[in-house]
Amino acid sequence: MREMMKAVRLHSFGGPEVLVYEDAPKPQIKAGEVLVRVHAIGLNPPDWYLRDGYKMLPPEWQPEIRLPAIPGTDISGTVAAVAGDVQGFVVGDAVYAMVRFPAGLAGESSAYADYVAVPASELARKPAGIDHVHAAAAPMSLLTAWQFLIDPGHDAPNPLQPARHRPVPLEGRTVLVNGAAGGVGHLAVQLAKWRGARVIAVASAGHEAFLRDIGADEFVDYGSTPPEDILRDLDLVIDTVGGPAAGRFLRTLKRGGALFPVFPLGFNGSEEAGQRGVTISTTQVRSSGAQLAEIAPLLDKGTIRLGIDSRFPLAEARRAHERAAAGHIRGKIVLIVMPEGNAG
Repeated sequence: MREMMKAVRLHSFGGPEVLVYEDAPKPQIKAGEVLVRVHAIGLNPPDWYLRDGYKMLPPEWQPEIRLPAIPGTDISGTVAAVAGDVQGFVVGDAVYAMVRFPAGLAGESSAYADYVAVPASELARKPAGIDHVHAAAAPMSLLTAWQFLIDPGHDAPNPLQPARHRPVPLEGRTVLVNGAAGGVGHLAVQLAKWRGARVIAVASAGHEAFLRDIGADEFVDYGSTPPEDILRDLDLVIDTVGGPAAGRFLRTLKRGGALFPVFPLGFNGSEEAGQRGVTISTTQVRSSGAQLAEIAPLLDKGTIRLGIDSRFPLAEARRAHERAAAGHIRGKIVLIVMPEGNAG
């Protein structure tokens, strides 16, 4: 008889109401994998993209999803079992990971659960200086910011860009972060500042104090002043919102500058970028235990801090997705599987 666990699954596509907290088979690890007892789960946009069947992707890019599926990629927890061929992890280790992304787009990442089988290559030890809630909030958002701004860590091209993404120098440069209060944005602000950039944060007015506290040198409230109307001669814009509107930032960049749209679908400013001498570059975030291990000291020392917007029990994943849909998120939304006092 197969062991069971609690998980959040979807049996059909739709809004938050399709998320069902129920019994599901406990995963069995294969060669190269580690079984993690999950303590906390970080939410990310691909979670709701999966939930609605990836309707935002062109039909030819939509993965075939086998239902029921368990959404989610970002976890923090403790090692419960280790495959015989895995070195470097033992039962009881505190770990964090972004699980099988983008390989698990069709629901194979399966993070909204008590237990997750994780490829050992995607796992890293949790930074000792932060709790499981903050560690679970980190992986996808922090790896995205890191792979855009510091080091891609892979040569795999984005489907929309055949060339490898190349970060640009940050020290002494002026960097604008659009969507600066969000999951990727607030980490991009801190990484750019850590690397010596002057950082301009663009967000709604209520986030100004938060963003200045984590290092933003200047703040623009997009609700009162469109940043593209007042800013010029920037070296880099990282637009964490992206999409068709990203092209409006081209006029803010100096010749030789760069625009990095994190969500490039719908961007149509390539011709204008060429005329202005601006580089457009994007990448697809990929799981990397090695990079999470490299970043861990920055989290451990508080050099990079995770903002937590809200916390919900795993059983209330629907409410967490409703909070995400409401927008104006500051930092990350986290699902709690094991309260810290019970985490051991």
